[in-house]
Amino acid sequence: MKIISPYYEILDHLDQQSLAVRIEYCGRICYKSEDRISQESALPFVAKMAEHGHNSVLEMGVVTLEVCADENAAAELFLCQPKYLHISREGNRLLITGSIRAFREMLMFHPACTIVRAVCACLNERHPYFFSTILPEGGLAAVPSITVRKVPLEDIDQLPADKLVKHRHIAVKFIVNRAVTHELVRHRAASFLQESQRYCRYSDDKFGSEVTFIKPMFWEEGSEEYTVWQETMEETERRYLRLLETSTAQAARTVLPNSCKTEIIVYANLEQWRHIFKLRCSKAAEPSMREVMIPLSEEFNGMFPILLR
Repeated sequence: MKIISPYYEILDHLDQQSLAVRIEYCGRICYKSEDRISQESALPFVAKMAEHGHNSVLEMGVVTLEVCADENAAAELFLCQPKYLHISREGNRLLITGSIRAFREMLMFHPACTIVRAVCACLNERHPYFFSTILPEGGLAAVPSITVRKVPLEDIDQLPADKLVKHRHIAVKFIVNRAVTHELVRHRAASFLQESQRYCRYSDDKFGSEVTFIKPMFWEEGSEEYTVWQETMEETERRYLRLLETSTAQAARTVLPNSCKTEIIVYANLEQWRHIFKLRCSKAAEPSMREVMIPLSEEFNGMFPILLR
């Protein structure tokens, strides 16, 4: 048995990586298969995710596009009630931010929309592995009346405050207990990928053949209550490892408690992060949540002072 303290990691280093590299890094968290990442592994991984429709993984790649189109084309787009897209408008200029999943679903459900075809043609030219299985008959071609440009991250960071909070996304990896992640996933505007107890067998060598638990903040180490908790976790681990001798991981996991360590990536725009911090740093929030959220909010405020407004 292993006991660790909770912590987090802001994944801003992924902002400089390609969409494929970002998606693979996040996707392999679910199966704890990061050891399979290589210089050539990203494209096959994301192509497989797209082919099999693993949409939650494809939410980990977000792109911002500048679209210039006339009034009729813009109206046509809004009539589609675009899901999961953040759109800002200035005259005939649209700033559209969305995940690969969002753009794929727009193409699948609204293939006749002119702007949808134009933006997906642009993305397909750059990243054909995301769209190869859902292309309409005849493929996708650029729309002459509409110009589409990918907006680089440095330009997004220079946007005025009202647009920056909508279009700037950032991911955080939390290493916490499952009670905390049960609350995190309630923020439905964000995207999530979590370590899967269904597939992870903690008896394997890569997990040290043991279960890892998060140290509870409620009791001092050595106290009577802490000793009761520790003994309970030790007994739980023994029973879990015993079940794995004759059962699948998804069956054995039914005995695992909230104290189990898990990894979860939360990916959201700054507007949603501000909302998360407002709720999860308050005095009414669950103490284990506040344990990681308060220092994280302070770090975010240093990176993006706009969140203080």
